[in-house]
Amino acid sequence: MKSQVKSPAKSPVKSPVINPLESAVPAPVEVEEAEASIVENYPHLVRLAYLTLPAGLGRHRRLLAAHTLVQRALPRGRRAPDPVAADAAGPRGGTPDPAYALVRQEVLRRAVAYGEETGWRRRARAAGTWLPLPHVWGLRLHPKAGGTDELALDRSLSELGSSARAAFALSALEGLADREVREVLAAAGVADPRAAAVDAAAASGEGGEGGERLQALLGGGEFDPCTVQARPTDLLRRRQHVRAGTVTAAAVVVAAVLLSWAGADGGPAPYAAAGTPAGSANPLEPTALARAGGTLWQHTSRMDFTAWPARGGRLDDTELLRRALAVWSRPGERVQVSATPGTSRGLPAQPPQLLYAGDVGQAAVVVLYDGMRIVRYAEPHDGEGSAALDFARVDDADVTTGAAVVVGRADGDTRYLTAPWVDDAQTRDLLQPNRPGQPLRVAADGVTDPVRTPGAGAAAGACGTAWPVLQFRSSAKIVEQHSFLLTDLGDLTPVHLTYTPPPGGSAPDRQPREATGSQALLNWAHSACRLGTLRGQGVRAVDNWEFAEQRLPEGGASASWVCTRADTWRGPGRAIVQFQSPDAPATDPGAVAAQAENTSACSRFGQHVLAGVMWKSPAGHWYLLAAGSRDVTRVAASGGVHASVDGPLLAVRADRGADARLTARLTTGGTLDALR
Repeated sequence: MKSQVKSPAKSPVKSPVINPLESAVPAPVEVEEAEASIVENYPHLVRLAYLTLPAGLGRHRRLLAAHTLVQRALPRGRRAPDPVAADAAGPRGGTPDPAYALVRQEVLRRAVAYGEETGWRRRARAAGTWLPLPHVWGLRLHPKAGGTDELALDRSLSELGSSARAAFALSALEGLADREVREVLAAAGVADPRAAAVDAAAASGEGGEGGERLQALLGGGEFDPCTVQARPTDLLRRRQHVRAGTVTAAAVVVAAVLLSWAGADGGPAPYAAAGTPAGSANPLEPTALARAGGTLWQHTSRMDFTAWPARGGRLDDTELLRRALAVWSRPGERVQVSATPGTSRGLPAQPPQLLYAGDVGQAAVVVLYDGMRIVRYAEPHDGEGSAALDFARVDDADVTTGAAVVVGRADGDTRYLTAPWVDDAQTRDLLQPNRPGQPLRVAADGVTDPVRTPGAGAAAGACGTAWPVLQFRSSAKIVEQHSFLLTDLGDLTPVHLTYTPPPGGSAPDRQPREATGSQALLNWAHSACRLGTLRGQGVRAVDNWEFAEQRLPEGGASASWVCTRADTWRGPGRAIVQFQSPDAPATDPGAVAAQAENTSACSRFGQHVLAGVMWKSPAGHWYLLAAGSRDVTRVAASGGVHASVDGPLLAVRADRGADARLTARLTTGGTLDALR
């Protein structure tokens, strides 16, 4: 009969409190009132739309689109604004105004949708924005150029999505409080207003007196689409186009009609958007890319991406490199951009280092490194479909965390570019700890054969029947007999897996080891499926620390207490304490006893841990079990269970569902609360 475990802590669930005043519906706004509000606040509304629209449109198109969106915000009949958003402050932080709230809500809804829609919806919206007035022929319009502070702010905003830009505008330009920002965004149809507000706050980096500075910057000419400068388009080219257009007008009309019937939009557009990057005088150039020597890694003490040589079959393909750098400078609408949490998408401070340029499957791939980030650009060979631009933070990488980069994903498989110091590559399954590794072929340019992606083919949220990992061995030229494990968690760089054995062995206190030994692999088999919750979080390394072993009551075998610690590249970490019952199958995940986000627990800065579970013996008796790390000298339980014991382990009979508070005393004389 298997034992049963559950957490001793229970969190009371409270019913939501509804304020009836918040559900009051404001009176409908007449069309005349909405028109008067637009006319009175027109410059302010256009500035709000201009800030929200995506920077990739370019200043001319964004300016015209902002005016179009505001002019088309006039409702067709009587309408009431969102009840909650109507209570938010009015223009420039003034008193609430239902008419203004309705118009602002519509402007934001259209501007956010403009930036977030893709495919045919974006083309349809773009056509709907361009065809009506206002429209300009023969002139390029743009706001007046600002100073360095305005340019820096515009560049920072260009890295945000439309929802976050809208949140920034509402906070800095409208002067709304955080709660009001979220309410107005929700009324405008933003799916996750809280995340948008958080992204906007992180990008602005301003607070207190800085808010006045932001308002001053946003009030300048750089962000004023109503005070513009006009310049002619290319006059010579325009004359040539007119002459050519006279001859080919009929053919163009026929082709456009046929293409519209076929659902096409004139053939593949360039992946890079037009214009130059905000705040950048010169675009990146292929000739400026840095390239490391082929043997640098053998003669340096810095074993990270700076030691990688440039590899791949298209290192001299200047056009491919130029396209990659142009997309980095200004991604177009056909580019899918992603970044791990905490990773900037901006331009580098100096020319980046070229790591790879070549063909991987059906795509041309370029991998760059700028000292802080890995940047991967991929475009399909046939020029159809979307390109990809991915960013991942990799500062302070080492011989293990800098050992591989993802260069391609297709059909549930992943291909890696390996470091030059990788002498041997294998794959193994974490869910089959006793099965030896299988050889993995690495091409001359450092690219591996396809490796199955963990969780590929499994149902959403499921682990699947296998968890493939990479097992690399470093060259003897830098370290003797050094093998290590890496696993793919959806980012550009795979995650380093380590293991810290229980106390009493030969390992130094709290000293992680490579997870390649038999004991480490058996332990990781219980934790492999927990790794799926860390996908896409920018995780650098995960350690399984077996901090205690406990003999179970009533003559039971020894159970293990394991703290799985995930460290991210940006700093914050996550800890999960698992109770691994001795009678559980080798691949069953341990029972979660405690977990914490953004914590130092189970790291070198949080070297003490205490946790507990309720455990049911085969005889049907319930026990409170608790365990602490090696520096715990006494454990005490209070609340639903009263007991104490000298040493790091506690086992006491308890009622089912008892809620106990656990504390511990340390060798230093300090106290420690249980991780919940």
